[in-house]
Amino acid sequence: MPVTGPPLSEPFDIRQILQKGLRERPDDTAMSSLRASWTWRELDDASERLAASYLRMGLKSGDRIASLMPNRCELVIHYLACFKSGLVATPLNYRYMAPEIDHALRVSGACVLLAHDERAADLADTELVSGLRYGTISYDDNGGKGDKSYGNFVSAEKDRVVAPPVEGDAPIIIFFTSGSTGKPKGVTHTYDTLGWILANCAMSYGLSDEDIMMPGSSMSHVGGFWNCNTALAVGAKVAIARSFDAHEILPALRTMQPTVLIMLPSALFALIRDNDAVLGDFASVRLCISGGDKISAALEREYIQKTGHVVGEVYGMSEIGLSNENLLNDMGTMGSVGRTNAGYSLELRDDAGNEVPVGQPGRLWCKFPGITVGYWDNPEATAETIIDGWLDTGDVMIRDENDYFWFQGRKKQIIVHDASNICPQEVEESLLAHSAVEEAGVIGVQDLVHGENVRAYVVLCDGEPYPTQQQLIDFSKKSVGYKAPEEIIFLEEMPMNATGKVDRVTLKAMAAAGH
Repeated sequence: MPVTGPPLSEPFDIRQILQKGLRERPDDTAMSSLRASWTWRELDDASERLAASYLRMGLKSGDRIASLMPNRCELVIHYLACFKSGLVATPLNYRYMAPEIDHALRVSGACVLLAHDERAADLADTELVSGLRYGTISYDDNGGKGDKSYGNFVSAEKDRVVAPPVEGDAPIIIFFTSGSTGKPKGVTHTYDTLGWILANCAMSYGLSDEDIMMPGSSMSHVGGFWNCNTALAVGAKVAIARSFDAHEILPALRTMQPTVLIMLPSALFALIRDNDAVLGDFASVRLCISGGDKISAALEREYIQKTGHVVGEVYGMSEIGLSNENLLNDMGTMGSVGRTNAGYSLELRDDAGNEVPVGQPGRLWCKFPGITVGYWDNPEATAETIIDGWLDTGDVMIRDENDYFWFQGRKKQIIVHDASNICPQEVEESLLAHSAVEEAGVIGVQDLVHGENVRAYVVLCDGEPYPTQQQLIDFSKKSVGYKAPEEIIFLEEMPMNATGKVDRVTLKAMAAAGH
């Protein structure tokens, strides 16, 4: 039987996302960074002007408007303008290079691009940007250059150019997958599905209008996007970090004093290990959440030592929102992604589609009113992934007798060694527990005898004695036994994918090329 979470009454209204703040405290700060701040009234006014400017260009409801932007408050205003105008926001990862930009533009059919001017050289190398129907909208930290600039658009006259009403099933945003299992696909959400996701996030985090949310990850990715907009929907203040290293995050923590901090494991690990970070920097944080990849025991241990609290772990995807959370200060469930969230039904199935027993690994299938309506212009991939209203996440988990779910890895990344399944994240965690290891990526390499052998790629920390390959292998064996890597390759820099996770696709390619 599926495991079902608590009831979730209704979705948030994305078209009215600022209304609680506007109604109750319009002149209080709604959003700030270390550079600037906006009240609720100013945020509403700026997004109204920008929406009107977009429509004045000739854009119509349903048109896709791409963005290639770093974390800025102005990106949030852009999203709000899309909500108000009926345009389909299409955020591109800021790490994208010319081929990836072209792929996203080709898939989405975007007709205009909002882009930071510092990416001009990369945009010049693309095939499609110069041919966009409405061109490129310039942005820099002074507003941008030329007539078609963000600064001009957001300061234009606030006339009554309005979009026609849109239905709840109209598309509102396209997120691109990380590409960990193939070419990135365009995950499409509507006003309604996005509203369900935000409503669930608010309930899962226990957010109120007294909170200050710092989404310490890119707001061009689904996590940063929905955390920011969930906070606005409940009337909470948003604190924007322009980058995610300690030089930005630590001053932001000290100045803006967020109550909720959400970061990717790799960025949080680096923050905790920064010598300048002290207990007092986290004094305001009631809830620190990490997701997007498995949290290592080393990260949990060092965060507890630094702050006295555990890191809350969550599980979610662009396609489904946030299906699981484990935010309790409970050492007994550390390492679990938690129970089923409100509104969700989850089931673990084998390759034949049968439900697996408690304690056995299976692929996670999800049902929720907020799951994606499909992949943009890709009905084949949609039909493969969504069957009878259930979405196949492709992730392998184990459910225990208390209905806690334990992430095991992606089905396509599981290493099969002598007929035994090995989760790469588990081996990576064993290596990250070593004080000299800063980053670790683990893959399987083909072997005629064993099927696949375990290979680890490791980046070492500065200032620590360098261990040998055999010393690290022996260290790993102490915690994971036969799953420990047969070989370790040391790297100067770990390849990361577009969402800041270890890029195992690139590691596989390196292995195939003999590296």
